[in-house]
Amino acid sequence: MRRLSEVLKEEYGEKVYRLTLSSGCTCPNRDGSLSYGGCTFCSEGGSGEFAADYASVEQQIEEAKKRIAGKTDAKKFIAYFQSFTNTYGDVKRLSDLYEETIRREDIVILSLGTRPDCLGEEVMEMLRNLNRIKPVWVELGLQTIHKKTAERINRQYPLSVFEEAYRKLKAEGITVIVHVIFGLPWESRDDMLKTIQYLSELEPELDGIKIQMLNILRGTKMAEEYLQNPFPLLTLEKYAELVKESIRILPENTVIHRMSGDGPGKLLIGPDWIRNKKRVLNTINREIAKLP
Repeated sequence: MRRLSEVLKEEYGEKVYRLTLSSGCTCPNRDGSLSYGGCTFCSEGGSGEFAADYASVEQQIEEAKKRIAGKTDAKKFIAYFQSFTNTYGDVKRLSDLYEETIRREDIVILSLGTRPDCLGEEVMEMLRNLNRIKPVWVELGLQTIHKKTAERINRQYPLSVFEEAYRKLKAEGITVIVHVIFGLPWESRDDMLKTIQYLSELEPELDGIKIQMLNILRGTKMAEEYLQNPFPLLTLEKYAELVKESIRILPENTVIHRMSGDGPGKLLIGPDWIRNKKRVLNTINREIAKLP
């Protein structure tokens, strides 16, 4: 298993830390272009509650550094634009924003969270140009390969769109990281592992993956559904076992960027075990240690 922290230290010779930033983008699944309200699990912050408020890049980065000053002595950073869809909007504005960011001496990687249906030719040209300056990562929110689940979470694109986007990005030499959620209602253990098996068979080989447990967050459609008609949430033990099996299935060179994920405590309805990050990681690591 290749952990992100280890890969970065090998590549850059020192610790590299992620700074979560905002591009000021919205999402076609929120503004009415495709739908309103976004995916049913996505909060009003677009899964970016830990991002700096939208301001100049310099201000955001300096504020983000202050917030992590007691956690790390890192001097090199990944600029991670997380919330909403960071390739959706005026391409000239985004190009200027990202070029200003990637040319900073303290930024070694630009990482953009986005949807696979927001990678038109102008956007691809922007990514191509940025990737010539420094490495660009594109993080695609797939979550599941199953059509019924995708419809129920209001994802608003079919698997074929993901596949086309993946091929385009890989053809440009851009690093692709895929997001997967375990514990979505209606999915069995077998369903979840089928998503991982699918990703393990992608060609070219998948660069990286982020796995997280479904967070039920206040203010989301998923929370409304859960509070009206509660559905079972995975236990920590079952989640850890799924992560272990995922690592067993995935190609050896696929980098594990995240094995858990915790939403803001003030919004979290469940599962409650997510709040204890140390316990979560220890439980997952004990499971991983069982791998041959």
